[in-house]
Amino acid sequence: MSLYYKISIMKKIYYLLIISFFLIQCKKNVEPKTEQDTKTIDSIANSKNLNISILIDLSDRIDPQKYPNQSMEYYQRDLEYIKAIKTGFIDHVKSKKVIQLNDQMQIFFNPEPSEPEINDFAKQLKVSFDKNTSKENIKLVDEKYTSLPDRIYQSAIQDRQYVGSDIWGFFKNKVKDYCIKDKYRNILFILTDGYMFHKDSKFSEGSKTSYLTPELVKSLQLNTSDFKTRIQDQGFGFIKANDNLNDLEVVILGINPEKGNPFEGDVIKIYLENWLKNMNVKKYQVKDADLPSNLEPIIKSIILNK
Repeated sequence: MSLYYKISIMKKIYYLLIISFFLIQCKKNVEPKTEQDTKTIDSIANSKNLNISILIDLSDRIDPQKYPNQSMEYYQRDLEYIKAIKTGFIDHVKSKKVIQLNDQMQIFFNPEPSEPEINDFAKQLKVSFDKNTSKENIKLVDEKYTSLPDRIYQSAIQDRQYVGSDIWGFFKNKVKDYCIKDKYRNILFILTDGYMFHKDSKFSEGSKTSYLTPELVKSLQLNTSDFKTRIQDQGFGFIKANDNLNDLEVVILGINPEKGNPFEGDVIKIYLENWLKNMNVKKYQVKDADLPSNLEPIIKSIILNK
């Protein structure tokens, strides 16, 4: 073997050793060093998959005769909120490569309405996108979420059989199964005026209750400027319905306190925020029944995580 050939081989070995060294260092930098690093990497990967749920309060709060609003009826605001959620979801889907698609969105009620038509609409609004999704599928979902929610509200208003909305019961019995999935960013939007009441979930434990009504706010004397002190000192609030909801984000839209108590909206928000915090909800926001034009950018920003 010639000296030139030996030198050539040694150079190749030398270069291979250098490349191997850099690859090992790169791997060390990428691999998680702690359990927290692992969770962070998993969280970044999972945030690309959206699991959006919308829980609609179909109580008499949507009745335009009982609660009229000249600027924009409350059920119409709900419809625009849903459109904004849909738009944010579709924008997210369109931002991904088709092979990466693994996203879903659905609408829930609790309890289920007695009107079969409403439940059928809800089934059609349970949608998912995967690598086999086509542009036609996306367009169809866009159309469904533009037309079917309006038919749901119109049917409920015409039926006028308002049975309340059991939000507390939904969190106790259904939220983990329906709204939380592994390897997803789970967001639950709740469209409600903020009051919680249902005949099947009405009870109390000490100073805490499973419900909140205007009558209860008055009876607890939370209609004065010292409401925060009274809530804290007396331990008023919602009974915890679940725990360890660390993988869930909650956005409540439509807070609409009855007129007459300037502090009632604040009381509702404190009740809801403390409740969500006590159940270890990952992130939460509680918003008033503002005009959709003001809330749409916020809704889309939440969904797109900006």
